Amino acid sequence: MKILVTGGTGFTGSHLTRCLLEKGHQVVVIDNQPGLFFEELRSLGAQIFLGSVTDRELVNSAMHGCRVVHHVAAVFRKVNLPRRVYWDVNVGGTRNVLEAALNHSVEKVVYCSTCGVHGDVKQESGDEQAPIAPEDYYQFTKYEGERVVHEFVQKGLRAVILRPAAIYGPGDPERFFKLFKLVKKGRFMMFGPGKVRYHPLYIDNLLNAFQLAAESANGRGEAYLIADEKAYSLNQLVSAIAEALGVNLAIQHYPFWPLWLAAVACEIAYKPLRVDPPLFRRRVAWFRQNRAFNISKAKRDLGYRPNVDLKQGLAMTADWYRKSGYLQ
Repeated sequence: MKILVTGGTGFTGSHLTRCLLEKGHQVVVIDNQPGLFFEELRSLGAQIFLGSVTDRELVNSAMHGCRVVHHVAAVFRKVNLPRRVYWDVNVGGTRNVLEAALNHSVEKVVYCSTCGVHGDVKQESGDEQAPIAPEDYYQFTKYEGERVVHEFVQKGLRAVILRPAAIYGPGDPERFFKLFKLVKKGRFMMFGPGKVRYHPLYIDNLLNAFQLAAESANGRGEAYLIADEKAYSLNQLVSAIAEALGVNLAIQHYPFWPLWLAAVACEIAYKPLRVDPPLFRRRVAWFRQNRAFNISKAKRDLGYRPNVDLKQGLAMTADWYRKSGYLQ
């Protein structure tokens, strides 16, 4: 079938686009930049529209003939980016995509949100009923996007919301790559005790969830947390990365709050420069936030099963970093 993937040249979107092409689907992509795998995806047959989901005319053109839409595109956590940009893309852009999907009689829309809408999870592991408590404007606008989805479900659109945990895997040059680089040095500075829990999500497990959400008759208008089978403490996570790299790791613990104050000061100093500071509160919050989730609802309703565990996923990710020249 013909499928639209917004944000289809980014890390998650490019994996999804490649997976759909390999299954024989005709894939249309909207993204505002070429991304790391642009030429590869185009050579595989993807039809790529370079532009923003804020462009209603572009979205309508790309939507023509599509039966399924995976809406992945989003502005993601730029510190000094105006809030208006987040709102225009993550909320207004979502509205454009859903309006076009409804007008073109699309059979199913899968909206990619984030587990971050729950903020710092206060219980041992949160489920979809955990309080909505976004801690930054990115997370806030992603939840506002969910509200737009519910609005269009009321109009008759068949849509499902996925809230992925911390996505990682081959092709990720950002979040987990930073962890790999730090761990590879053999010493890791852990601010705080390192006991808060973090829930990884290997990219292939997420791709499985996208496919199930698109195909299942269940879950109309529902939100589903998507993660690997287990959450891990930060100490366990960095130790597992060290094992994947074959590194003997020493975890050195330091107090958290001096780092937090340094991040605040750094944000203030860099704000007039309109560039991202090297240290900021969202980044250092990683050391204190609990992000552990219960994925029972996705298992029950969608048949979701995360088949790749942390050891396998980290090994494949490390192998890609080495072969691609990211880790020497």
